[in-house]
Amino acid sequence: MIEGIFVEGLIFSIMVLGILISYRILDLADLTCDGSVATGAAVATMCIVGGMGIPASLILAFLSGVVCGIVTATIHNKLHIPGLLAGILTMTMLYSVNLRILGNKANVSLVRVDTLYRLFPEFFSFVPAAFASLIGSLIVVLIVKGLMDLFFRTDLGLALGALGGNEQVIISQGMNPATLKLIGLGLSNGLIALSGGLLAQYQGFADANLGQGMVVQGLAAIMIGEFLFSSNRITLITLRAVLGAIIYKGLMFLGRKYGYLIGITPNDFKLLTGILVIISLAVAQTRAMASAKGAKKKALERTKGFAEGNNA
Repeated sequence: MIEGIFVEGLIFSIMVLGILISYRILDLADLTCDGSVATGAAVATMCIVGGMGIPASLILAFLSGVVCGIVTATIHNKLHIPGLLAGILTMTMLYSVNLRILGNKANVSLVRVDTLYRLFPEFFSFVPAAFASLIGSLIVVLIVKGLMDLFFRTDLGLALGALGGNEQVIISQGMNPATLKLIGLGLSNGLIALSGGLLAQYQGFADANLGQGMVVQGLAAIMIGEFLFSSNRITLITLRAVLGAIIYKGLMFLGRKYGYLIGITPNDFKLLTGILVIISLAVAQTRAMASAKGAKKKALERTKGFAEGNNA
């Protein structure tokens, strides 16, 4: 049971890394996530059912997410529509697209075909099946995290980080912010769709409604991770996102198992997730204000000491 929480958390963490790119690195509120995670699940499922290999299905799931992100970025760049509305438009359209991908069915089962999570016990036959899924998921997440860390150390990755911090810096360097947003949102939704492809294989089916509320859950996981430790290093930023995703899934498990003791039911989880995000944002704002106030006080003390030294 505990290993199942970790497996779900690790799969979820890939989606959280995607949301991290748009929300923290690009500083864009992108709601495409709620549609692209279901797109990735639908594409991977139909590819596997159609006889394609598992690696090919995951690659196509990732690419389908990239296309979703590019659509959002194009709507935002070319039509000058705010990023939030562009994401909502893409997410809305993706619901119909996902139904089409699934053959006009609400869900498609993977029960009778081989999936990655059926093959993991064969790959890691020296451990119980549940732990084999955990080891396999951990390897996949470490690969994704490692590639993401490497990417954000490249010139292009650094430019994406600078875009979220100050767009004028990018323009002054002769780079096109629209192109960077295209790349950033494509990568973000590619990871989100990849997570959807893995989730569909883990739970044994793809559903057109899979992505409902995912962006809020992802933000909650990011906030939880940021409470663990502070850092500006990309390796630690991605690490705390992964840890935050696992902790979030653990909290949801505790809510399902013991929530009845205080009258909490699964119907309350979205409400609690929203409240958790609001509280996290409020605490983060308070911390930032306190830090700024402390820095200002120290600066005034240094200035006062310097003035007294000159007068002496």
